[in-house]
Formats: sequence, C-alpha cells, structure tokens
Amino acid sequence: MTSFILDTLAYSETLKAGGFTEQQAATQARALAEILDRQMATKTEVDAHNDALKHDIELLRLELKRDIAEAKAELTRWVIGAGLLQTTVIVGVLLKVANLI
Repeated sequence: MTSFILDTLAYSETLKAGGFTEQQAATQARALAEILDRQMATKTEVDAHNDALKHDIELLRLELKRDIAEAKAELTRWVIGAGLLQTTVIVGVLLKVANLI
C-alpha cells in the first residue's frame, strides 16, 4: 500500500502567507487531507481489484491451455483412427484384387 504524508501545518502556513485567513487556511488544509485520504483508499481498492483481475486472467489462461491440450489429444485420436481405417480399407481392397488375379 502506498502512503502519502501531507504536512497540513506547513500547507496552512503557506496559505496564510498567501492571504488566507487562519480559518480559511485550516479548512483548506483539512479538506485537502480528506481528499488525499479518499484518493489513497480508492487507489488501494483499485490495486486489490487489479490483483484479483490478474488472478482471474491467470486461471483463464491455464484453463485455455488445458482445453487446447484436450483438443489436440482428441484430434490426434481422430487422425490415427482415420489413418488406421484407411489402411484397413486399402489392405482389404488390395487383398480382394490379389485374389481375383
């Protein structure tokens, strides 16, 4: 988690030196500190969401690799089966032709 430190006293002093009243400077410093706190909380939530998203992407990647491997295995079985069938048919035809001659 990233942290951010705001020196509200120095910020308030700078505002007073620029013409703000004491109350205006203090209010401005508090408001800025609250905004920064909310932004940091939002950034932390976004970081957590990104981590969860990366995890989901990794799970999907692994699932896709598994599906591809399964598809490859099934395709290999079909190709070998079709090859054996073709070989059987060709051998059968050759034997039939050899018996006729």
